[in-house]
Amino acid sequence: MACEPMTETPEIQPVRIRDYVCGPGEPLLVIAGPCVLQSRELALQIGEELARINQRSDVQVIFKASFDKANRTSLAAQRGPGIEQGLGLLEAVRANTGLPVTTDIHLPEQAAAVGEVCDLLQIPAFLARQTDLLVAAASTGRPVNVKKGQFMSPGDMRYVVDKLRGSGDGGVMACERGTFFGYGRLVNDMQAIPIMRSLGVPVVFDATHSVQQPGGLGGATGGNREMVEPLARAAVAIGCDALFFETHPDPQTSPSDGPNMIPLDRFAGTLDRLLRLREAVDGLDG
Repeated sequence: MACEPMTETPEIQPVRIRDYVCGPGEPLLVIAGPCVLQSRELALQIGEELARINQRSDVQVIFKASFDKANRTSLAAQRGPGIEQGLGLLEAVRANTGLPVTTDIHLPEQAAAVGEVCDLLQIPAFLARQTDLLVAAASTGRPVNVKKGQFMSPGDMRYVVDKLRGSGDGGVMACERGTFFGYGRLVNDMQAIPIMRSLGVPVVFDATHSVQQPGGLGGATGGNREMVEPLARAAVAIGCDALFFETHPDPQTSPSDGPNMIPLDRFAGTLDRLLRLREAVDGLDG
């Protein structure tokens, strides 16, 4: 994969998400939650555990879950509760835990309603080049986290960043989540993290979607959760500004991405090891 060399690196523009700031010198931002919303009880169970973790001073946690998984492999796959019920569940998590919340949008007409509830908007990787969607997201005034398409080079994200910055001033974050490597396999080019940071934006590393095996279960996506922490360690060592994880108390019962998820009872321990690594990396940089 050919990438343009980094020359004059612009200063990274930190992104404010409610009371958080994502960028150099700030506590690690962690975006986490179930892949898709299922029930109020489950959303609050996961949210309460994430809020407990958020009591640490070296981390800033955002709750993430989707109200609609519009890019499922099979027509028969469960997609989620829909925008009205889903935003109600996200509001409940926000009110009960105090955590900022985020979700994906797939259509421009969803942006305004989601922007009324969510503190951060997320653009799925398959839609990273959709201009109307990017413009609508940025126009809400909310910060936007856009995932690099599995088919894109990290350098090409400059055009995505330009579209967002030209359409709103809420702030932009870019997310690495793996690149297609043949059929049914993703690979991470860790050069993507410094290359996208050279665009002047904080960079998120999506540790759970990076271990997906697209179509690996026939009509569903497979994955290998045992590779989540090793990849996250590499991203932290390189200098990402944020990490993205999916977690669930019983991943095998999740309607989406179960094979990639960290079991909820293992999540705090995983994050503790990553935060200790980040402390060591910060010491080296200092």
